[in-house]
Amino acid sequence: MPDENELASATNLAVTLAWVAGAVVLAYLAGVVLTWVVGRLGRRSAMVCDIAELTRLPVRASLIVFAATVAVQRASTPADPWRGWVDHTLLILLIATLTWLLASFVEVAERRAIALYGGGNDEITDADRRWRRIRTQVTVLKRLATAIVVVMGVAAILMTFPKFSDIGTTLFASAGVLSVVAGLAAQTSLGAVFAGMQIAFSGAIRVGDVVELEEGRWWGRIEEITLTYVVVRLWDERRLVLPCTYFTTTPFENWTRNATQIMGTVEFDVDFSVPFDDMRAELDRLLAASEQWDGRSGVLQVTDAVGGVVRVRIVVSAPNAGALFDLRCAVREGMVDWVRRTGGVVPIQRIEPAATPPESDDRPAVDAEFARQSAPGLFSGSAEADQRARDFDDRSAESNGELVRSSGRG
Repeated sequence: MPDENELASATNLAVTLAWVAGAVVLAYLAGVVLTWVVGRLGRRSAMVCDIAELTRLPVRASLIVFAATVAVQRASTPADPWRGWVDHTLLILLIATLTWLLASFVEVAERRAIALYGGGNDEITDADRRWRRIRTQVTVLKRLATAIVVVMGVAAILMTFPKFSDIGTTLFASAGVLSVVAGLAAQTSLGAVFAGMQIAFSGAIRVGDVVELEEGRWWGRIEEITLTYVVVRLWDERRLVLPCTYFTTTPFENWTRNATQIMGTVEFDVDFSVPFDDMRAELDRLLAASEQWDGRSGVLQVTDAVGGVVRVRIVVSAPNAGALFDLRCAVREGMVDWVRRTGGVVPIQRIEPAATPPESDDRPAVDAEFARQSAPGLFSGSAEADQRARDFDDRSAESNGELVRSSGRG
């Protein structure tokens, strides 16, 4: 049978659980009421509204853990065998909820800063470049502050353990050596972090900028900038994730660095007979009917005329990169249709047959001369062969003479 100490411990545990349950319920209700009150006050203040929205859950969690801690201390005694580990667990939970609450306040500060200084339009215009730069910087600082808060929370939790406390003291005492070791072990990660900070405050890229990467292989819009990587939303809705060091070490094009206006070209190869005045009139008609054209540039120029064709280049302008792509496609399609309807301006390949040399009456003489020069080669290599060659030449000469005489008699 259990002794009196065990019965007393079980009774204290049951009473403590009842106190904890009641304290948790009261704390939750208090959190709901507090959220409702702050929400009512937030109708006139955007900051208070953000605080009520973003800190609702961490405030309730912190109140519940705090109420449970007070209930355990009130309803039990230090002599209870379970009191030590319960207190330690509640302390860890309290540190975790407070860390969560601090991170939520950092998010509130980020939202307020973006609303005040970085709340530009989603469309890329020249007016909101400063807003997008501030938004990028605030976002990077928020991530850095959140990381610091989380690291401090984890360190506080580890310090609650006696063994880790001794280790922490030793680590702080040798911070110089540890910083060197950590720097050598995490060169890539630290380089990415510093690159992220450099991007945030240098303004090389901002959230919303349109960039071209890898010499035209990819182009898209900067969607997110973190301490270690940058997310680029490509034109086909894919996401390209690149380390921050890419934008500090690799050349790239920022199409919206100072302005969003941009120009592009459309090139054609046409025949020499193309009527340029009619072609320019068709270009003017296409541009006037296009909503993507901003009216700054619409020029048709002849840039080359070699190889039997004329190279025509059309330069057009648009308010942004997306509109430019659509405009170039529309102009190209319209001009191809004009070429098809006009006729006679498609490049024509002109091929003339080569002149045939006249027949020559000297061909037998040429063949005989070739035979005469080649024949000695058939008898060479010794004195007897040379004699045969001379005899062959003499007989050939006599035969030719007889042929001439015969022809004369005929």
